[in-house]
Amino acid sequence: MDTATTTATATPKDYSSPLKPIWCPGCGDYGVLQALYRALAAIGRPPHEIAFISGIGCSSRIPGYTTAYGFNSVHGRALPIAQGVKLANPDLQVIVAGGDGDGFSIGGGHVAHAVRRNLDLTYLVMDNQVYGLTKGQLSPTSPKGLATVTSPLGSLEEPINPLLYTLAYGAGFVAQGTPADLPGLTALIEQAIRYPGFAFVNIQSPCVTFGQEEQQMRAHKAHMRPLASLGHDPSDQLRALDLARSYGKELHTGVLYRNPNPPPTYDALVRERQRALAPEAKDRARLLDVFLQK
Repeated sequence: MDTATTTATATPKDYSSPLKPIWCPGCGDYGVLQALYRALAAIGRPPHEIAFISGIGCSSRIPGYTTAYGFNSVHGRALPIAQGVKLANPDLQVIVAGGDGDGFSIGGGHVAHAVRRNLDLTYLVMDNQVYGLTKGQLSPTSPKGLATVTSPLGSLEEPINPLLYTLAYGAGFVAQGTPADLPGLTALIEQAIRYPGFAFVNIQSPCVTFGQEEQQMRAHKAHMRPLASLGHDPSDQLRALDLARSYGKELHTGVLYRNPNPPPTYDALVRERQRALAPEAKDRARLLDVFLQK
């Protein structure tokens, strides 16, 4: 189904469930959720054509706050489950939500394979550089030297760079945003959903309880550097890699890279092979009948 299809009557409220978010007051995830509602309204697909898959963590509560299909899975396993959902029903718009710990610690090994398979998925990572849900321990993206409840002498390790990782793996769409710029974040999420293939958005979403002062919303507003203002060309992959190296030092917002010639998605290739194997079973509901024939 065409992800560019827009229903003029869709509003952000159409995607908001009655369940009230229970994040800490001031958490960046509130802004992410609002940006997500607005992006979905701009695209206009009805909630029953959308599926949210998440892992475990503060940000992984997002499926419950929407009116779309939702599955809150186990820690680090959102991506493989989302791939299964997309292959089972390619017509669904599948969106994955998680955090930096969920996505780049226990789930880190799944990222490379999700990128190389290139299913039409949108992966939103709310990156706050700590494990917020479990009381502020170091996460894979915590800066070197950060002192936490379980590392009072400071982290000895270099942080993972999500932007550089996904670009190096070959992702066709890589972007970074912050809820401090709600219109900009909304636009990024919408572009990611519309991109025909695996799309990754790293969202610097501050943890107000355990996060660092320089990572809070006010600091984001003061120090973010929109890539559009720098004249960045999102089709320039080498420049995107250079910009990604400043992760943790500068807050670049916008699309770092968008493949101008997206390759066929894995789910599209699977559908082609299914049709070739069973041309008489064009209806997916009848596909099993082919294997039951004697």
